[in-house]
Amino acid sequence: MGAHQLSRAEARRIAVRAQLLDAARPDGLLDLVHGLTLLQYDQTAAVAPNAHLVAWSRLGPAYSPADLTDALTARELLEMRGLIRPAADLPLYRAEMEERRNQPREWVRANDACRRDILQRLAAEGPSVARELPDTCVVPWKSTGWTNDRNVIQMLELMLSSGEVAVSSRRRGERLFDLADRVYPDVPAVPIEEARRLRDERRLVALGIARARAAETMIEPNGVGEAGEEAVIEGVRGKWRVDPAQLDQPFEGRVALLSPLDRLVYDRKRMVDLFEFDYQLEMYKPVAQRRWGYWALPILDGDRLVGKLDATTDRKAGVLRVDAIHEDEPFDETELTREIESLAEWLGLDPTGSITT
Repeated sequence: MGAHQLSRAEARRIAVRAQLLDAARPDGLLDLVHGLTLLQYDQTAAVAPNAHLVAWSRLGPAYSPADLTDALTARELLEMRGLIRPAADLPLYRAEMEERRNQPREWVRANDACRRDILQRLAAEGPSVARELPDTCVVPWKSTGWTNDRNVIQMLELMLSSGEVAVSSRRRGERLFDLADRVYPDVPAVPIEEARRLRDERRLVALGIARARAAETMIEPNGVGEAGEEAVIEGVRGKWRVDPAQLDQPFEGRVALLSPLDRLVYDRKRMVDLFEFDYQLEMYKPVAQRRWGYWALPILDGDRLVGKLDATTDRKAGVLRVDAIHEDEPFDETELTREIESLAEWLGLDPTGSITT
């Protein structure tokens, strides 16, 4: 069978529908996270923390941040290296964890006494934040970044990747670490190659359409390997992989406000290829160099990304403050106003203050 021939509009609709951003909303948080495969934990709260904003953009006012806390407490969802995943997906990561544990990095071997001290402290005292754990490293961690000499936090990150410790919960946003055996369910590992294939398939179902290979990012691969079927998008160079279950499906769109870290826009090259949308996260830029705002929210209208909403949560004034609405393409202003008001009300803020620009 030859490659599927898709228009750019068809590819966009596949991507939007796969990301659960069409008119048919998911049934609830667990259904949502299973479909997306992950929620990225990020504490930036210019509007709302990323995981909550991603959930709200799909579930609407029915979503409460307490739902996420409850699901993590019940171990229906797990936080794994900054990503919230379904507990049912843990077997797809266990074999790689075991491989890293059996082949530790040289720095971990040099500081094995510190690793064991951390395990002993957690075993005796239970969940702890990083600053409560002993630093008995004999070889300091050296880097040019913020982790330089932060031995305990770097050791914990490597122990997370090897599955020796896990994040049990959060205390005012700060991670509490515990022995992985007390957090993760006792489930067998899927062999590494099979697990990678299944993760590629899960990722393609969540994205709908993606390149086989794409630029690496810290959060999650953007490519999907050989999952799905080959596709060619009219006007876009290269070959793509598409989830065949998404082909020839009806589409009904809606207006949605997206987190800057939303998976629909996270792979900026894919975003440009499919949506021809000019966007960057500008929180790290000097104020004078920002075009759209510190934490501008991409605006989705149907299968098009049509602009950016520059908004911030002003708790003191009790409003969602809208500084600008940047229009790239014409959109339904009435629906956008309703969505902004819905966001303000969900945040517990005055919606009347939200529309003043």
